[in-house]
Amino acid sequence: MNLDLTGKRAVVCGSTQGIGLACAEELALLGAEITLLARDEGRLEEVRAALPRPAGQKHAIAVGDFAHDASLRRAAEALAQAGGAHILINNTGGPPPGTAIDADPEDFVRAFRMHIVSGQVLVQALSPSMKAAKYGRIINIVSTSVRQPIPGLGVSNTVRGAVASWAKTLSMELGPHGITVNNILPGYTQTERLQSLVNNRAKASTVDPKAIAEELCATIPLGRFGEAREIAAVAAFLASPGASYVSGQSIAVDGGRTSTI
Repeated sequence: MNLDLTGKRAVVCGSTQGIGLACAEELALLGAEITLLARDEGRLEEVRAALPRPAGQKHAIAVGDFAHDASLRRAAEALAQAGGAHILINNTGGPPPGTAIDADPEDFVRAFRMHIVSGQVLVQALSPSMKAAKYGRIINIVSTSVRQPIPGLGVSNTVRGAVASWAKTLSMELGPHGITVNNILPGYTQTERLQSLVNNRAKASTVDPKAIAEELCATIPLGRFGEAREIAAVAAFLASPGASYVSGQSIAVDGGRTSTI
């Protein structure tokens, strides 16, 4: 199987921690030149310096805030002017926990802007270079809530479904140009996001967070939480030449937890 990404350029969003960082490391190990995109310039530089360089790659950073359109647009324009990319990993922190009925309407607007509008800005900026190369991989890190809503994540459940529909539409529009578009749906993964969810549920039910974590693990057939590197491994495959005929798909990486087919 051809997993070689030597000579490919990848933009990885939210890449200073968690799943985004793991994706950047995996793509770099396969030979891609990585541009890390996030808002903390100091942390970006630390991660860039530590990224693998098996093919002598030169990695870069781009500073942009997904919560502020102007900031992200500047970063996107700079990326396009620098030559664009072959691979885009859309990965953004999820909305705060809480029920849908209690959410302020503006919470939905903010989430839509961070997950749909930001993705649209980046795709519009980078897809021309993908079309020119006749090679493009757009991979969205979403959530299993696309298929099965997660209790206590009302706003997130709503916007994740919108991301999946947006991605499916893009896959049909961009497919003729050699660009694939896919979603990865992580289940409960050991990240700060999961810890926030556990703590929120523990506080709401006045029980120990450890008990909540054990309760969540009991719903996973494999009996444990996932690791960021396991999500990143699937992203690396989808980014590779080996995944050239996989497009428009939402792939759950959740230890078998999602009960839908």
